[in-house]
Amino acid sequence: MLVNLLNSFILEGAMCIEDSNGRLHRIGDDEPPVCTIRLHRRLPVFKLALNPCLTVLEGFMDGDISVVEGSLYDFLEVCARNYHHLEQLPVVRFVSWFDRARMGQYNPVDRARRNVAHHYDLSDDLYRLFLDEDRQYSCAYFENLEQSLEDAQLAKKRHIASKLKLEPGNKILDIGCGWGGLGLYLAKAAEVDVTGITLSVEQQGVAEHRVDEEQLSDRVRFRLQDYRNEDAEYDRIVSVGMFEHVGRRNYREFFSKIGNLLKDDGVMLLHSIGRFDSPSPINPFIRKYIFPGADLPSLSEVMSAIEPLGLLVTDVEIQRLHYAETLRKWRERFTARQEEAARIYDERFCVMWEIYLAICELGFRYQQLMVFQIQITKSLEAVPLTRDYMF
Repeated sequence: MLVNLLNSFILEGAMCIEDSNGRLHRIGDDEPPVCTIRLHRRLPVFKLALNPCLTVLEGFMDGDISVVEGSLYDFLEVCARNYHHLEQLPVVRFVSWFDRARMGQYNPVDRARRNVAHHYDLSDDLYRLFLDEDRQYSCAYFENLEQSLEDAQLAKKRHIASKLKLEPGNKILDIGCGWGGLGLYLAKAAEVDVTGITLSVEQQGVAEHRVDEEQLSDRVRFRLQDYRNEDAEYDRIVSVGMFEHVGRRNYREFFSKIGNLLKDDGVMLLHSIGRFDSPSPINPFIRKYIFPGADLPSLSEVMSAIEPLGLLVTDVEIQRLHYAETLRKWRERFTARQEEAARIYDERFCVMWEIYLAICELGFRYQQLMVFQIQITKSLEAVPLTRDYMF
């Protein structure tokens, strides 16, 4: 059944499958196969029919499938390049209509906290294996492809800061502050006062420790708090890599809260993963194992939530392959230190994490994913007439 499934949608590129009886099946076009995978036992037919993507990836995690020649990335790349053919199969289209994620994720405060803990409260030692020294866990900004990850992450922070048009003494709110790197950068670069909020216990602890180390407690603080419970007013608001966890049912609520928190002459910068195409559910593997409760919005969904609230979109930037390059560097760093990761967790976790980094990278290369930055104000005069100040 797996051979028939792969034959039905892999039209570009080639691979081989060795089944549990030792028979070799060639899949794809006339090009040389980029990889060979081995099935050690039959996959559950019903699960394979209803959710082929999740079932195959779980097969790798559980040891039911292994790579004999080539790499796991090679297999996933061939699938990603052809995935749009799979989505057109009648049975896949039928099943996808019943995906609960189409309606958006229900995301009250308690569930949001649990969802964040599932991913961001993993061992700090894990993230040290593949992130840059500042632990930036969002899309870097590559001014050129030869740039190092560290330099590209610094460029990202500088690019965001320029769009906020910071002035000394500004009060800044960082929603989803991570390990505190962006907030600390803004405080040092522009002499502003920063409040960061996160739902991750681990991240908040690390961020506060960094504040003490850099002796910035007089103007930087990081709190364990949901954005919905904030009530102060701010000159600037920034949110990087957090909007994906809001849930499309809650977009209007999110921007309404931004309107309440932002001063009349204030500026907000939203940085998020998005989709070039029409609204769709998030990858089922990512939803189950990596980011429960997450949604990836299309710009149409974001704009329709902003427009009725009297907020003004003053700039939109689409960053195309920047995240693909970021994820490639993360994946290469992680796989180079996979033995260390296995000592922190186990081999199954390592396969899961490698799949996560690979399919996310491939999503930006082949499956209509991008990053958008939206600048939002409440006044036409909050930012200059031209974009020159951003550069």
